[in-house]
Amino acid sequence: MATAPVSDPVDQELELILTSFDTAYAWNYGNVKEGLRDLYEKAKREQWNATEQLDWSIQVDPRSEIMPQHFNPLQDYGPFKKFNEKEVAEFRHGQLAWTLSQFLHGEQGALLTASQLVSACPWIDAKYYASTQTMDEARHVEVFARYLNEKLEWEWPINPNLKKLLDIILTDGRWDLKFLGMQILVEGLAMAAFANMYMMAQEPLIKDLVKNVMRDESRHVAFGVLSLRDFYQDISANELRDREDFIMEACELMRDRLVGEDVSEHFGFDKNEVKEIVLASPMMQEFRKLLFQRVVPNVKRLGLLTPRVREQFERLQIIQFEDSDPEAMDRQLGLA
Repeated sequence: MATAPVSDPVDQELELILTSFDTAYAWNYGNVKEGLRDLYEKAKREQWNATEQLDWSIQVDPRSEIMPQHFNPLQDYGPFKKFNEKEVAEFRHGQLAWTLSQFLHGEQGALLTASQLVSACPWIDAKYYASTQTMDEARHVEVFARYLNEKLEWEWPINPNLKKLLDIILTDGRWDLKFLGMQILVEGLAMAAFANMYMMAQEPLIKDLVKNVMRDESRHVAFGVLSLRDFYQDISANELRDREDFIMEACELMRDRLVGEDVSEHFGFDKNEVKEIVLASPMMQEFRKLLFQRVVPNVKRLGLLTPRVREQFERLQIIQFEDSDPEAMDRQLGLA
């Protein structure tokens, strides 16, 4: 009797998406784009080995207050208030593992995008730098995966909104959309989220890990700004509208990924009730706005803060960041 083939467990952990974009040879080996060669030199100087430079011997209690407990919008939620001390600790563990899991999945998306940019970039300096970013992103996937596996022992699936945005970036054939989506939007929001975690975390290994990752990410955002500078000045009205639509959709997706309904469902909460509480929480509303404090000024620098985009940013209540200084934020965190 014939038996059904046994599927390879590795295949169950893979997902294939169809991508198509132009691969560009760059026969001009000179310094074409001002600032990129200096950024490449900085990237070479600042490479680090996570195996040796992070103290993985530090013992981490995954149920301890790694992040301050007051940073929890469900403190007054009835079902949560019924939790005993052990259940509260388990919920705290799940929340942190979910957050770091989204960092992990986002970093893999950045790894795949950076590898595409090596082929798609139209200048040799950009190819040089994108190759260093590919190494950076591999290291970031490595450290978040190791922390989740060895210290928290809990990994969550990717949030659907984050997955949708990464798929859009990876499958779009236009090289500038990959820059705009990853370097300006995803990396910009990640920098703000990492900065928040770095300032609030009470566990030394995650603080050190995140600070090293932020130092890389700061360069990645600069890579996007330098590469796209002046690019959008001469594009057609239809092309500009495409970029406006992309920015608007991406910002909606990134904002809506922060609710964490799957954590709530895991602990038996009503996900719709939790979503309402999180969206109404003044603390979470402010946090969601602050995540865009690097995105908005960089969109403006690129000439993409058009009336349509401005209207959406006003609706999202993030337009107040348009004149913020991301470099000053980096200096304040000791990254510059």
